[in-house]
Amino acid sequence: MDFLQIVVLAVVQGITEFLPISSSGHLLLIPHLTGWSDQGLAADVMVHVGSLAAILVYFRADVARLFGGVLDLLQGRLTPWAKLGLMILVATIPAIGLGVVLKSTGAVDAIRADPAFAMKLVGWNAIVFGALLYLADRVGPRLKAIEDMRFGPAIVIGFAQALALIPGTSRSGITITAGRFLGFERPEAARFSFLLGIPAIAGAGLITALEAVDAGAGISLEVWLAAALSFISSLAAIAFLMALVRRMSFLPFVAYRFALGAILLWMAYS
Repeated sequence: MDFLQIVVLAVVQGITEFLPISSSGHLLLIPHLTGWSDQGLAADVMVHVGSLAAILVYFRADVARLFGGVLDLLQGRLTPWAKLGLMILVATIPAIGLGVVLKSTGAVDAIRADPAFAMKLVGWNAIVFGALLYLADRVGPRLKAIEDMRFGPAIVIGFAQALALIPGTSRSGITITAGRFLGFERPEAARFSFLLGIPAIAGAGLITALEAVDAGAGISLEVWLAAALSFISSLAAIAFLMALVRRMSFLPFVAYRFALGAILLWMAYS
């Protein structure tokens, strides 16, 4: 990889991982616009590390409380943060299950092997799930905070997160959509989405790391740079989204998803 490719991929991945606009759609679009080849497994691992570190830093107070809750749970005390930590772990199971199925059946590799189909899939999903985000943001009561989370809603959001394994869905987008449908305020839906993403992103990074080890991929200076840039862009994206949702709706992201989907579908069908 050259320097420009590292910068673009790390920044795009870092930003689109957390904004509800579909990282897979952008990562599909970049090679068509630039002609770059795949960045490699080692870069994928370190980009995930940078994204995970950004969540841990931005939500450090919540992460500390969750860690304390896990310690309480291990000691048999079911405190509020112990319950929330348990909910997050349980809500991660659907994504793990679907991920294993997709991996074992070769579905993900099959999609990647057919760029035209992948672009159509991502394009349609960008539009469909963008419409669902708009609908969820416009209807129903919006009174709940993360402290009101219960196992039922957490599991529903967990199943929504599993759908993000389908390219074009957006992990943050679909979990925020589910949270809004369930009555959570915008900042609280986004907050739970990011906390729920900790084990999911860590798990995805671990799987990719094991694949990189099997393939003998090394961690070069360029890959460390990708991790650092991913951390910075991810942190900026999280801060931007959390500030924005306190002031306005998700409409700008919905409009952007429609535009992205239209571009991808135009490229795929033409």
